[in-house]
Amino acid sequence: MITRRVFSLTAAGALLAGCVGGGTRGGAGLSGSRETAAPRAVANPGWDAWVEGYKARATGRGISSATVNSAFRSAGFLPDVIEKDRNQTEFRRSLEDYLSIAASDERISLGRQMMARYGGVLAQIEARYGVEGHVVAAFWGLESFFGTRRGNVPVVSALSTLAYDGRRGAFFEGQLDGALRILQSGDTTPERMIGSWAGAMGHTQFIPTSYLQYAVDFTGDGRRDIWSDDPTDALASTANYVKRTGWQTGLPWGMEVALPSDFNPGLLGRGKGKSAAEWSALGVSRAGGGGALASGSIIAPGGVGTPAFLLTQNFNVILRYNNAENYAIGIGHLADRLRGGGPVRAAFGPDANGLTKAQRQELQSRLTAQGFDTGGTDGVIGPKSREAISAFQARRGMAVTGEPSPALLAALR
Repeated sequence: MITRRVFSLTAAGALLAGCVGGGTRGGAGLSGSRETAAPRAVANPGWDAWVEGYKARATGRGISSATVNSAFRSAGFLPDVIEKDRNQTEFRRSLEDYLSIAASDERISLGRQMMARYGGVLAQIEARYGVEGHVVAAFWGLESFFGTRRGNVPVVSALSTLAYDGRRGAFFEGQLDGALRILQSGDTTPERMIGSWAGAMGHTQFIPTSYLQYAVDFTGDGRRDIWSDDPTDALASTANYVKRTGWQTGLPWGMEVALPSDFNPGLLGRGKGKSAAEWSALGVSRAGGGGALASGSIIAPGGVGTPAFLLTQNFNVILRYNNAENYAIGIGHLADRLRGGGPVRAAFGPDANGLTKAQRQELQSRLTAQGFDTGGTDGVIGPKSREAISAFQARRGMAVTGEPSPALLAALR
């Protein structure tokens, strides 16, 4: 995105999906669930009146009447979009949970298949823009699960509904203007312009204003087509965005590092950068040994003793796409995994409920074995797992909290 919003994980079972550009998430890709049915439009006289007023404003801003009328011919008010906007998940997943979803076995497997399939395209994009193919693929993977979850909401309907609702009316009306300018340019049609509930579009979830600034026609067919099943233009557009916002070719996004036992926690934090030589002199080394350090800042989101990462300037570029620290680590880590790297080496330790990831996975396995479907055994306690916990607690006559705990695991054993 361009000016990106700080968003926690809301698209993957709440994880985030994203959009290149703007202050609202509402994408589709980190989600562990499949896309639901497209929202249905309902009659709303207030929206109808707002649209008539908007049409006059849009034509006054240089958008043709033909474009405006065509865009709204099949548009409608979508109450489901309002509900999603007002009920965005506010909690933040832990970094451990985020990476479990962002770099799940399923995502890595599909990603490597897609990189093999589009390896030639990614190589051409890398040659032109200087953004490594596995990095571009990581954005693709987190934003739309490699194109399999691009959203199914009519963008004009979604943006006009949000603009009419008024919570962020000026922002969404600006995005609606952008969507109509895209239609006016001939890059796509109203019927093909679908995306997330918040107007994020295509394989890498561009919002309209970011699309207008950064989208490219890499295939040379005269259209910047990020909606096609062919991801080429979308991947090239993402590389163009990333390069133009400061990506340095050949520089890693960051790396996991091992800190010495006497490391000063006061040295942690973005903005407290040091050279590779200075970090080395302080006893910092690459996790697992071997390999050179980079210059940059070190963070340890869980504190000293949990995974620590040395971040370079390229990490800040990823933050321009989505200004959430977990997202940027997720992009970097997924890129590394797609290139053959291994999982995070350091242990995260017990969570706030006193359970390690292995124990959470055991809890999910035992619930599933007893007939309480958790939707998987990845160690991430999401809505399905909480429902299963609640059902088990109710059957056992326990207090129904839906929360995992060592006591609950003991009861399952």
